[in-house]
Amino acid sequence: MSGKFLRVSCTDCGHETILFDRASTSIACSICGATLARPAGGKADLSGSTVVDVLE
Repeated sequence: MSGKFLRVSCTDCGHETILFDRASTSIACSICGATLARPAGGKADLSGSTVVDVLE
């Protein structure tokens, strides 16, 4: 049960960032400040972003 790093794109401004798929804190976009991911007791809820690539 290992997590992966994801390259995600902000749905508001399109900026790409890398985050952990099991994030334990909220992650905000460094450009526009929109919330990209929220902790959800396991895998993070990626409601403000779309996955571009899965990094292994």
